[in-house]
Parts: sequence; C-alpha cells; structure tokens
Amino acid sequence: MTFQRARTDEQRSQRRRQILDTAAAMLREMPVAKLSLNELSRRVGLAKANVLRYFESREAVLLDLLDAEIRDWITELETLRVDDGDGGGDGGTARERGDRLADTLATSMARRPVLCDLLSAQGAVLEHNISTEIAIRHKRAARDALRSLIRIVLRHVPELGAQGAVALVESTLLMAMTAWQCTRPSDAMLAAYATDPELASMRLDFTDLVRRTTAVTTSGLLARQEPSA
Repeated sequence: MTFQRARTDEQRSQRRRQILDTAAAMLREMPVAKLSLNELSRRVGLAKANVLRYFESREAVLLDLLDAEIRDWITELETLRVDDGDGGGDGGTARERGDRLADTLATSMARRPVLCDLLSAQGAVLEHNISTEIAIRHKRAARDALRSLIRIVLRHVPELGAQGAVALVESTLLMAMTAWQCTRPSDAMLAAYATDPELASMRLDFTDLVRRTTAVTTSGLLARQEPSA
C-alpha cells in the first residue's frame, strides 16, 4: 500500500481514528500483552514508521484508547437507572441503593472487556514508554473521568459525601484492575478446573468480585460516617 500523508487536520484525525479503531478491534481478539505495533501497523495498512507519525508508541495508542473507553463507559452510566426492582428508581435505604449501584458498576464493566483489559495494564504497561506530554494528557483525562464517576456515585448514594464517593470510585477501579487479571485463567488453569471439580470451585468470577467488593466498601464507608452510639 502506498503511503499518502494526511495533510489536513481532518485527514490526520481520520488516520488516528483508523488506528484506534483497529487497535480496539484487535483487543477484542487478543489481550493487551499480545498487541504489537508491527501487527497493528499491518492491519491498518501502514508501515510502522508511518503509524508512529500519529502516535509516539504502542502505549500511546493504548492510552488514547483507554481514555476513549472510559468516556464511553461513563456516558453509559450517566444514562442508566439503578432500579430498586419495583420500578421505583433510586428508592430504599442508602445501603440498598449502594448494593444496586455496586451491581450496576460491576455488570457494566463486565460488558466492556476491552476497558477492563486496558485498565488492568494501565500502571504496569501503558504508562511506560510515553513522553511527559502524553502522560499529562492522559492524567488530565483520568482526572476528569474520576470527577464524573464521583458525581454518578453521589447521585445514587449522596449519603457517602464527597470523600466517601472518592474512596468508593478508587476502590472499585482498583478491584476491577486486579480482578480482571485474576479471572482470566491460562489454558493450563482451565484444564485443571475441568479435570478436578473441587478446583473448579476456586475459579473467580469478575462480576461477582467487583460487585461484592464495591457493595461491602459502600456499606463500610456508610457505617464509618454514622455517629458512635
């Protein structure tokens, strides 16, 4: 394929979008660890040097993709209704609303494997091999996302207060990062689970882990705010 340099801002934006869309499609087939710049370049139809005209590294591509995935997730959360089961929306006690919010967060993340995989690789992989400029842009996007998530939490469980909402969001994201890694067993582990039913009971479920941890964290934060008897 003959490379034609994008000469306008619109053309450059389209080329970047093409690279990001291709990376996202690849992550639906393979984990972050297996996505190489060489293979990404081949699928986009550009030489690796030409891909690097638009992104300084593989990690820069994936950080941009992570920021986009988080924005899409937040947009979904902002439109979701945390139902009480009777069509009553956010009714019930603070703890009941917290349990429903925990379920909403866990199930919505489980539907987004690309987001979860990118989050799990963020600190150890994606935030390396990048320039200070890219790091600043990414962290500013992460700060904005954190603020949006805090507002969502407070909309459903205002009793948590600002500090409680921050703690809940941070705990939920950290658990999701860890849970995703722990719930993606290797072929050898899958074979072990299939061989021994007692071992199979040890297999962890991502949605359940995030749901339970978020619900317990919410309850604990609410209890700590209650005045001592």
